[in-house]
Amino acid sequence: MKITAIRLTRMVLPLDPPFNAAWDPEPRTSFPATLVEVETDEGITGVGSGDTMDGFEAYEHLFIGTDPMAILNQVRRIETINFHGGRYWPLEAALWDIIGKVAGLPVATLFGGAQDRLVAYASSGELKAPAARAESALAAKERGFKAMKIRISRDHLDQGVESVRAAREAVGKDFDLMVDLNQMWRMSGDIEPALELAKVHRLAAQLAELDVRWLEEPLPQADIKGAQRVREQTGIQVSGGEMVRSMPEMMALIEADAYDIYQPDVALAVGMYRARQVAETANLKHRFFTPHTWSNGLGLLANLHVAAGVDAGPYLEFPYDPPGWTPERRDFFMEPLDIDDDGALRVPDLPGLGAVIDYDAVKKYSV
Repeated sequence: MKITAIRLTRMVLPLDPPFNAAWDPEPRTSFPATLVEVETDEGITGVGSGDTMDGFEAYEHLFIGTDPMAILNQVRRIETINFHGGRYWPLEAALWDIIGKVAGLPVATLFGGAQDRLVAYASSGELKAPAARAESALAAKERGFKAMKIRISRDHLDQGVESVRAAREAVGKDFDLMVDLNQMWRMSGDIEPALELAKVHRLAAQLAELDVRWLEEPLPQADIKGAQRVREQTGIQVSGGEMVRSMPEMMALIEADAYDIYQPDVALAVGMYRARQVAETANLKHRFFTPHTWSNGLGLLANLHVAAGVDAGPYLEFPYDPPGWTPERRDFFMEPLDIDDDGALRVPDLPGLGAVIDYDAVKKYSV
């Protein structure tokens, strides 16, 4: 089998009302997505998404005529490009979609088949005042979620803590809360200094008193000692690694025992094949693998297959913060993914990734 063509369809969904992403200084009035379709000479097409794939056309020739089933060689090709340019892991997802279709199995089965469903946590994306965040947490609990992650800003720590406190009071003790400080990576152009260690330590202590399960990305990637100190002195678990660019960097974090939970996104960090290695290594050290999933429905689906295959936990991240962010907005070019009545996201039983693409929507929103 050979790859005969790689087609990229770029789309933009207008957002009304806008989505006020906590990590982005400008409200998002539109949401971009790129659908990657890999065609083969045997008539099998794989799909992937999760990154814009900007600039990929310059490297497309490296894959045409190669075997999509030789996945390690394909991963190595993407890694050589990743060193110089963009993160093209949605291409790997499309290749796994082909492999699953050839095998007649869901990709999660090929990755180990440990689970066919994972309990999800509602991952909020906006900064909300205490009353509004409490209302959203209670609504998430009533919808079936067993946990929620709350974004807070280094510029508004007091309000962030109060939002967590209000959420805890609203949902009670039988519902897990996590907090994301988003200090491990930056949006383009953000040159403001990270929150210093002493303030992070005080914040972690406050959150521990509110029974927060983990504090995500409390410090920049380089401050491993600081993250360890926060964990050891406050008792709160620490997580990170969602956009670590290379496998050596990720493995160095694990070897240093930087975190309790490792979160590389298969669409934005190290890809699916490597994420499985991260998961297995973390597990051997009695640590968790729980991938970041903030891209789109196909990116979430790729992460689900890896996470279910390797028995990730304790939860799977499910981006959810209505009305700004809903499954329908996130998955606008495919059949939306949603939790079941038990608060779990199920692996589709179709071969490959199991995505059902809405090609009318692809045509409507393509640019």
